[in-house]
Amino acid sequence: MASREFLKILSSARLGDVSAQQKLAQAYLTGAFKTPIQPANALIWLEKSYFSITNQLLESQTSSAPEILNVLSQVANIPLASTFNSPAFEFGWNSFWGLAEATGDSEPKLAAKWQLVNLLINPSNLEIQSKLSDWLINRAKREPSPTLEKINNLDLGGLQKLAKQYLQELAEGESSFGPSAKELLIKLQPKNEALSSLWQVWLNEQNEDALIQAAELGLTVAKLTLGLRLAQLDERIEAAETKSNASLKKAAYWLELAAKDGDRDAWYALGEIYRRPQFSGYNAAESDRAIDRAADLGHPQAQLRKGANLWRKREKNEEKVRGLQASYWVWQAHQQGVPEAKELLSKILESCPNPKLNEWFELAQCAQEAINHHAEHKLNEDWFLLCYRLIIANQFNFSKAELLLSEVGQLQHEHCVVVDIRWELPKILPRLIQIETIQQRRALLAAGKAFAGSEIDLEGNLRQRRYRFDRVTKWLTNTFSKNQVGVEVD
Repeated sequence: MASREFLKILSSARLGDVSAQQKLAQAYLTGAFKTPIQPANALIWLEKSYFSITNQLLESQTSSAPEILNVLSQVANIPLASTFNSPAFEFGWNSFWGLAEATGDSEPKLAAKWQLVNLLINPSNLEIQSKLSDWLINRAKREPSPTLEKINNLDLGGLQKLAKQYLQELAEGESSFGPSAKELLIKLQPKNEALSSLWQVWLNEQNEDALIQAAELGLTVAKLTLGLRLAQLDERIEAAETKSNASLKKAAYWLELAAKDGDRDAWYALGEIYRRPQFSGYNAAESDRAIDRAADLGHPQAQLRKGANLWRKREKNEEKVRGLQASYWVWQAHQQGVPEAKELLSKILESCPNPKLNEWFELAQCAQEAINHHAEHKLNEDWFLLCYRLIIANQFNFSKAELLLSEVGQLQHEHCVVVDIRWELPKILPRLIQIETIQQRRALLAAGKAFAGSEIDLEGNLRQRRYRFDRVTKWLTNTFSKNQVGVEVD
């Protein structure tokens, strides 16, 4: 028997109370007030609420209102497949497609996409999908929604194709629907039941026959696991050293199949096998290629190996700044927590995380103060840019020549600063300095924006820059140095 609270809300909803209609819909959706869960009834009341609000807006000549968005966000939570025979299904259909095709990545939009995916391509709704085709034909004879022109022109096959795109987006995203989307993707793969059961047998019983069958049927993780077991690369290196050529050839076969599926661990294992002296397919170049591919796919140890290899060969590599490529890959490995990467990175990149220890610290403080009050002091643009040079020089401990001549807009790379002034002073070698603090990144970003809008020849030649440096630093010291106690530079 319905509760008094429910009956009270129902009475108000029947009288046209929009808030009560929405509460009633929520009750049918969640089971509040001991109400039986009935998604179809929830959609009916949300439809009534939607049109009540729309009529009110027409009377007040208002084009939009938050109340409409609130109703549609509630509609997005309704399992659309459960409302197929409901009188309000067409309203739900139009609402869900409207949300799914809207701009942005709001939660209601993602929820709408998931419900459409579930309705159109989930195998558990095959019966509804067969009936939906007839419903679409009958709907086409009526006047379709004017706001859904793209959807109106698609048949069931076209809509299912669009739903598969939604499914892929949800599976690749980080929303709450991601895990469910990934499960459905697996469910839609052919031979899924056989693969899942075989893999589960292997996990539970370590049955090698089940592992081989799963690999033969195309399961990537089974190919990888079988290849690693045959090469004994998942055990101690000493064991792998004693493995026969026949086993290594079989291992390479399965690992190559897994690598073609894009598995980074398989590429890394192939790189190991190609370096085994007892392997008849020994090939150092092919080993490096496999390690490089694993690194490209994000394998941390492969990234370290690739970086170390580039560092050893830096004299032979043709790159504008020696060690830049090597530092990038070692830095990537360091970011993923590889302990050995830190030591090698310190050999490639210079470190200066504390600007207080650098010789430009006091001048950089004055320069920051000048920038903060540049409108008050009416700084010329060339003086303004020199202030940014002082801040950057302090953050990365530049020499005076580097301060004056570095091309600020080209300093920053993803992981480091490249200081190269050979265009003016050919004998001064480039330096690679690691970006380690938020303050350093902020300084680079601010300076980059300032220099991006300036003319190329504004700062002049080296003689002009030196003359300007003397004038600006003298002015900064006289104007700001007495007021710098306790001021820090970002």
